[in-house]
Amino acid sequence: MSVFITEDFLLQNKTAVRLYHEYASPMPIYDYHCHLPVRQIAEDSVFENITQAWLRGDHYKWRAMRTNGVFEEQITGSAGDREKFAAWAKTVPYTMRNPLYHWTHLELKRYFGIDLLLAPETAERIFEECSELLKTPEFSVRNLLRKMHVKLVCTTEDPLDTLDWHQQIKQNGYEIHVHTAWRPDKALTAENPQHLNQWLNGLEKITDISINSYSSLLEALQKRHDRFAAAGCRLSDYGLETVYAEPYTEAQIFEIFSKLRAGQTVSGLECIKYKSALLYDMAAMDARAGWVMQLHLGALRNTNTKIMQLLGADTGCDSIGDFEIARPLAAFLDRLNRQDLLPKTILYNLNPRDNELMATMIGNFQDGTCPGKIQYGSAWWFLDQKEGMEKQIDALSNMGLLSRFVGMLTDSRSFLSFPRHEYFRRILCNRIGRDVEDGLLPSDLSRLGKMVRDICYNNACAYFGMECG
Repeated sequence: MSVFITEDFLLQNKTAVRLYHEYASPMPIYDYHCHLPVRQIAEDSVFENITQAWLRGDHYKWRAMRTNGVFEEQITGSAGDREKFAAWAKTVPYTMRNPLYHWTHLELKRYFGIDLLLAPETAERIFEECSELLKTPEFSVRNLLRKMHVKLVCTTEDPLDTLDWHQQIKQNGYEIHVHTAWRPDKALTAENPQHLNQWLNGLEKITDISINSYSSLLEALQKRHDRFAAAGCRLSDYGLETVYAEPYTEAQIFEIFSKLRAGQTVSGLECIKYKSALLYDMAAMDARAGWVMQLHLGALRNTNTKIMQLLGADTGCDSIGDFEIARPLAAFLDRLNRQDLLPKTILYNLNPRDNELMATMIGNFQDGTCPGKIQYGSAWWFLDQKEGMEKQIDALSNMGLLSRFVGMLTDSRSFLSFPRHEYFRRILCNRIGRDVEDGLLPSDLSRLGKMVRDICYNNACAYFGMECG
């Protein structure tokens, strides 16, 4: 059987081959957005088997397994790890033309040196080989990051997180920089006063501030924002259906918050006004702190009530939404800009119809203070596959400056996901190489190579201002 993941995988022209091997491949990884469990980095955890490292928490794989007719017991339920892996192995052959097929075999190759295609007939052998390696200290989570030449990761934490694990990593010493990113989405959940109040009670406890008004809410959030900044945080991240930019008065927000704090349901318009006010005030906090603000827009979340009740959020029942984006986003950014409170910002869309929208929106608010102050973020979630990445690259190229792009991220909960950076780099080099072969770009390997290196690593280092060494 021929090897699937060859040296020139996805590289379809001579220029692409040179760009990837000479310029992209040697660059370290700067993963500025992920969902890795930081406790496992702090404790330098060792996995018992490949199922624990590969399938737990990976809702991409869970969706595919459900679609392939696998019962929930063998996905997130009580089945043993070997049985769950076998169920995944049965599914993999059916993922051909899904990015999971590429990711699966890239990960087997890069971490474990396995060229076998994962299928029912190879499942037992691959399970045993991978699991035996994972049990060893050389495959601890810290060493998994080292294997991929990772220089920095930014995990994502709620304002209620104590950040103790991040502190432990710093105290114990680790050459790979592990930062946190501020994710205050729960503060915005005005549509569910019960859940909002539970979260606010937690915020009261961790800040020792009685949150009985909107102004005390801002005081408590600012206190946690300052704590995150002191811990080295330089990024915020908001996962929103769309941006909220409804006009409001201070008196209205104070009244709406009082209703919410009393457990009352507010109207749809009141809900949007509250979200508009709080999102603006938190963005202003980001700007004053010199942070980068990330807006992940367009996900329709938790559509399956039964799965939500059984497993909770982030379990594979989200999809692309069709929310209005352009008008409220423009109004939100413009208001911040008028007040000189617009931070560096990265915009991510989940609906591919919004590619050109985002690529043009970033150009509206550049101000010369730094290259690419407003960024069009990498192809996200359902779009971080070959076609989605190519469309994002083309949209940014046509409407902006691809050369200033801050590049790829994993957005992953798995320590085995870092070959996604390689995947992106191969696609990027192939796209640029194709333009050279077609006569659309000059065959200037030095200049093109610098562009590739910048997108893969250097631009992110300069943009975020966090350690690269």
